[in-house]
Amino acid sequence: MFYHLFHFLQEYNIPGARLFDYITFRAGFALLLSLFIAIVIGRRIIDRLQIMQVGELVRNLGLQGQLEKKGTPTMGGIIIIISILIPCLLLGKLNNVYMILMIVSTIWCGALGFADDYIKVAHHNKEGMKGKFKIVGQVGLGLIVGLTMYLSPAVVMSENVEVVDPETHELVIEHKAQNIKSTQTTIPFVKNHNFDYAYLTKWMGDSAQTGGWIVFILVTIFVITAVSNGANLTDGLDGLATGTSAIIGVALAIMCYLGGNVIYSTYLNIMYIPDSSELVVYAAAFIGATIGFLWYNSYPAQVFMGDTGSLCLGGIIAVFAILIRKELLIPILCAIFFVEDLSVMIQVLYFKITKRKSGVGKRIFKMTPLHHHFQVPAGQVDAKWQNPKGAIPESKIVMRFFLVAIFLAVITFVTLKIR
Repeated sequence: MFYHLFHFLQEYNIPGARLFDYITFRAGFALLLSLFIAIVIGRRIIDRLQIMQVGELVRNLGLQGQLEKKGTPTMGGIIIIISILIPCLLLGKLNNVYMILMIVSTIWCGALGFADDYIKVAHHNKEGMKGKFKIVGQVGLGLIVGLTMYLSPAVVMSENVEVVDPETHELVIEHKAQNIKSTQTTIPFVKNHNFDYAYLTKWMGDSAQTGGWIVFILVTIFVITAVSNGANLTDGLDGLATGTSAIIGVALAIMCYLGGNVIYSTYLNIMYIPDSSELVVYAAAFIGATIGFLWYNSYPAQVFMGDTGSLCLGGIIAVFAILIRKELLIPILCAIFFVEDLSVMIQVLYFKITKRKSGVGKRIFKMTPLHHHFQVPAGQVDAKWQNPKGAIPESKIVMRFFLVAIFLAVITFVTLKIR
């Protein structure tokens, strides 16, 4: 809104109107505004949730301090969503296809998570929405994002190529002047960092490019589903999903800024995506919203984000990475989410296999998702968990996960220079 208003005012030479042309200015403004909204409005939303008695349902797993969380207001993800949307609507370029997709994704995932939380609270059902309905919602978002990127003429990229400098006779990186519609994406540990999904369908001949887009859409659906569910599972300790998402958001914002700038993308030999730099404004709002929510969600939490927040955070991260063609870096950048996902799948699978063979199900981890594994001391199982002496304190587990998330973000950037 403000972007378009001040763009109009430039015609009348209004002092300061040109500031809104600068991505860095609007991104900084968005970060501060989202942080302010999350802290100020967040307090009022928490009070309202308490009055409405929208409290967390807690199952007794015997973990230290677990029952103390019973009744803590949930559905706090509303704070994050509002804190993201308002700055984006005020400061974003609303005719930019990338910004539109991120706003739609935020509302879509937020609505999906809200429906899940509502079922839990209104019907006192800890399980919430059936898994198949969540999957349908996530697949639906994947189709929206994938098909829009396929059909929109604004979603293009510029290939980076190696040429010989006629003066120095050295290899230099340049971007082709003509933007193309392509299924290329960034892949780590490869010389030119680009991988074309159409390579997987070259057996289709003249239809290989169309086949590549089909593969891309399937990858989009898988990434959105996996990251969204991973973030949902990670939301089990105070501040864990929020802080981890903020760190990932910072990394994505930097990659977006670099990939949306033709000079930096040329220097780093990464693909240049025209107009994608507008997403830096969204990323700044995302970072501010998560940090602001962490003000209340850090240990001991005054509010939980619920599925309203966790499904939304995962969906946002996935869609953002896909739009800037960095989805294949997610296994490194979002490894915490994937490990949480895998820990649950491995635990369930191993339990079923051992129960089928011996009649007694066995576990690999003391408890899943993985963060709960560290809350249980070695050698204690089931009933003995009621007095978990020697377990790692919740706040220390969260801080260590933050450090791992920072390490993973650094490694993600390093992969862009390892060839």
